[in-house]
Amino acid sequence: MRLLVFGTGEYYQRFKKWLAKEAIAALIDNSPVKQHTIMDGHEVLSPQEGLAKEYDAVIIMSFHVKAMKKQLIELGADEENIYHFYDLRRLVTLNKQDIAYYGIPGREPWDDEEKGIALLSTDLALGGTAIALFQMARALKKRGYPILLASMMDGPLRKQAELYGIPVVIDPNLQLATMRETGWLSGFSLILCNSVGYYIFLTERDLEIPVVWWLHDSSFFYDGVDKEMLRRIPQENLTVLSVGPVPEQVIHETVPELAVGRLLYGVEDCAGSEERKEICRQEEAKKTCFVTVGHIEERKGQDILLRAVRMLDESAREKAVFYLVGQDTSLLAERIKEQARDFSGVTVTGPVDREELGKILSRADVMVCPSREDPMPTVAAEAMMHGVPCILSDAVGTAAYIQDGDGLVFENENAQELSAKIKWCVEHRDRLGQMGKNARRIYEQHFSMDVFEENLARVIGAFM
Repeated sequence: MRLLVFGTGEYYQRFKKWLAKEAIAALIDNSPVKQHTIMDGHEVLSPQEGLAKEYDAVIIMSFHVKAMKKQLIELGADEENIYHFYDLRRLVTLNKQDIAYYGIPGREPWDDEEKGIALLSTDLALGGTAIALFQMARALKKRGYPILLASMMDGPLRKQAELYGIPVVIDPNLQLATMRETGWLSGFSLILCNSVGYYIFLTERDLEIPVVWWLHDSSFFYDGVDKEMLRRIPQENLTVLSVGPVPEQVIHETVPELAVGRLLYGVEDCAGSEERKEICRQEEAKKTCFVTVGHIEERKGQDILLRAVRMLDESAREKAVFYLVGQDTSLLAERIKEQARDFSGVTVTGPVDREELGKILSRADVMVCPSREDPMPTVAAEAMMHGVPCILSDAVGTAAYIQDGDGLVFENENAQELSAKIKWCVEHRDRLGQMGKNARRIYEQHFSMDVFEENLARVIGAFM
């Protein structure tokens, strides 16, 4: 087949290994910066130019499926010929990729008695979902379970796992293969899959091996999912858990009869002492420091925050600073950075490592999560762990745990209400310390590792 590949960012980099160079009719991208450059031997074209080529199918290499599919149809593409990267198995042959083993004596297969629990991640990057699974691996190892951490892709968490003596398998085939096609998983007592990204893997599996499917995903991540295939997943010996009400509601929209339990993640307590945090804050200028963390994209709502800042009166704006932390290479990020130039108190930092994020949170007065949808962002729990209160959109799963005096909640996409919450924090800065202590209590009650380990032990105890 001759393929048009729409999107040349993160997900193209993840999945391009499955595409033969000669099968690609063209790469297409909406970014003018990328258009008419050469990538992997192909010229990157605009969507209009790409659709003028001869092709059999278009593959969308992004989670922004709805908008990109709509754009393609408006440009004349046949909807039946538009696919998502989840559909790659229909279009390409599963040419097995090499598997890498770390911390495992010899190579696969290893003795069955050494096999216990396999935890499968979509990647080992520093995103919240992967970190949640890594903390689960640590908790299980601490309790003496034989475990293995596996991923579709390598990343910085692999070295962290090795430091804790956790063996790791990097198996790119997990992107397209089903469980039955993943031979090295035979003999495990339990398999735990992280996120909806494993739905194809679960369609064909060994029903003798119990599987726990831990869901973290909002509706945004289901746009490219084949709903019929999702409904065909065998439910025998399958336990589905959600990190909160949002992922549970989303999967029930497709599979309403599916039983879904609840398992919040755990966040390691790495906050400094209260004394140190107060010193850090005293060293800052006497302005209220607001921080938001996450990829700059429509789903995360940084544009809503910027509108809210614009609505502040001059007095409040002069008493506040705002830091937007996270990946800043999207088209929205470019617009945000351009608009932020109008406000001296707004800084777009770009991505930071975990250590630097901890420093930022230890100095922050307020964490803002303005997301249009966000199931249970780990950064909110991390902020509360540091004693930092949060302003949350009511579309953020964490908002369900916030009461008056613990933090503030505003109506999703209501920039005026968010602006009023920000102004309240500026005018009542003396009350943020107590609010931060209340936020810390929420962390201890719901998101601490001690609570997570107890909840996890009850889940795993049913199988091991």
